[in-house]
Amino acid sequence: MLLNIINHLFTQIQNAHWYEHVAVLTGIASVWFSKKENVLVYPIGLISTIIYVFLSFKYQLFGEATVNFYYTIMSIVGWYLWVKKDAAKQEKVLHVTFSTKKEIQFQFVFFIVLFLSFFAALRLAEKLFYEGVIPWADAFATTTAFTGMYLMVKKKVESWYWWMATNIASIPLYYVKGLVITSFYYIVLLVLSVYGLMEWKVKAAKKTIQVN
Repeated sequence: MLLNIINHLFTQIQNAHWYEHVAVLTGIASVWFSKKENVLVYPIGLISTIIYVFLSFKYQLFGEATVNFYYTIMSIVGWYLWVKKDAAKQEKVLHVTFSTKKEIQFQFVFFIVLFLSFFAALRLAEKLFYEGVIPWADAFATTTAFTGMYLMVKKKVESWYWWMATNIASIPLYYVKGLVITSFYYIVLLVLSVYGLMEWKVKAAKKTIQVN
């Protein structure tokens, strides 16, 4: 079984379009820079998200197309916020921090409202236009990603938990659509998100100590 999966992966790598390779490589690089709290996460990530908007439409993953368009917009916002400095102190305005209880409550409300909205829209799309849509899985991957990106722009540690959920959901979602390289790509992102969580926890803890 494992050997069949590996052979299938290599076949897909050989047959994949060049732009899927570019999207995967720039996506991995983007998450690596995010883990390091490096602003290059955004310009490099833009390359990946723009390509995935195209791929998502091509393979009828409309929720994923929406989230990649959202990534593109939020990458521009995040790029600005991550380099922004306090005029008086000449220090970066944003720092890696933990969410408060109220912020965590908001995150779950944000996720639930988005999930129900996307699920309803995708169910409608499935009935009217495309039978290949997978409403619940696409909606879950989409809304966890929306939440994760929103929190990453704000440099919140909890963003990595949402990224993990996105990656876990996206692995089978893309595999069943035949995008095996992208499915494997999300396995790599899942591993990176674990390391990202650990690094950001350390940074947030140090910042908390400095403030106190």
